[in-house]
Parts: sequence; C-alpha cells; structure tokens
Amino acid sequence: MMEKLRAGVALCGSYCTFKSAVDTFERLCGVYDVTPIMSERSAVTDTRFGKAEDFRQRLTEASGHEIIDSIVRAEPIGPKRLLDVLIIMPCTGNTVAKLANGVTDSAVTMAAKAHLRNDRPVVLAVSTNDALSANAENIGKLLARKNIFFVPFYQDDPLGKPTSLAADLTLVEETVSAAMEGKQLQPVLARKRKYNM
Repeated sequence: MMEKLRAGVALCGSYCTFKSAVDTFERLCGVYDVTPIMSERSAVTDTRFGKAEDFRQRLTEASGHEIIDSIVRAEPIGPKRLLDVLIIMPCTGNTVAKLANGVTDSAVTMAAKAHLRNDRPVVLAVSTNDALSANAENIGKLLARKNIFFVPFYQDDPLGKPTSLAADLTLVEETVSAAMEGKQLQPVLARKRKYNM
C-alpha cells in the first residue's frame, strides 16, 4: 500500500472563504496525510463568518494533527523535511505579497520558506480582492517562480469586485498532482461561471 502524500494545508485570514476552505481541508484529509497550519491571526480571530475555535476544532479532528500556528513551530518543516507539498488555502493578498517579496513574518510564510528550501512544491489557492490591482505584480512574480503553483482562479464577482480573484477549490487535488510533477495545472485562468453583462 502506498503511503499518503504528506501535505501541509495552511489557512490565512480570508475569513469569508473559511467555510469552503475548511470543507475542502476535510476532503483533503481523505486523500493526504494533512498537517494543519494557520496564520497567527486566523488562528484566534472570531468573525461574522465563524469562531476561530470552531474552525480549529474541525482542522484538528479531521487531520488528527495539532495545528502549527507560530513561526517557531513552522520552522522545523524545512530541516526535518516534514512535508511533500504545502497548500496555502486561502492565500490572501497579504500572503501573496509577502511570498513574492521574501517576507517571513508568520507561521504560514515561515512554513513556505522552510518547505521551499527542500526544492518541493508550494500550491497557492488565492482569495483576494486586489489580485488584479495592487497584487497583480506579485501574482505575476509568483507565477514565474520555481516550485510555486496556483490552483486555477477566476473572477468571483467581476461586476461588484472587478479586481478580485478566487481559486477554484474543486481543483486542489488536480493542481497538487500536477505540481508534484513540476507542472502548473492548465488553464490557470478558469472561467467559473457565466455572468450577465
């Protein structure tokens, strides 16, 4: 029997997408050996979209692992080679900008830095309102970066939020499979649905 892929799944503070992200997390636990990772803010912040403790409980129960939620706890991911792939889902514009510019100041960005030192893939499932404005340059940088792969994304509300992008979370597993072969799943620009213009 083949061993399951060891996947770190990291959540950042795109709170409006937490329900779908945690639903997807639970699905991934049936496919991979999942280690949950949360940014320090997402690990403790209650919002109108849910309580942090409720999300934390779902992550630990589904994965059977404790949550990595600090820089100190994330750093050993590199030297101990704890993961085969790291999935950041949702990946906020803030985290996109930090990854693109080498900033390591959270559990999630440390997990990415530590994991990348081992020449292994990081998969980003973006969810940000400024993807096609302030963060367009950063997404472009990461699209060209070695070992960085994107879950195909789409404009989630092109009329109401014309610069916003969201990843199609139904494609996470396919993206991971491609990333493990060093390939970007295509097309990276998905057309999620048709809109009335």
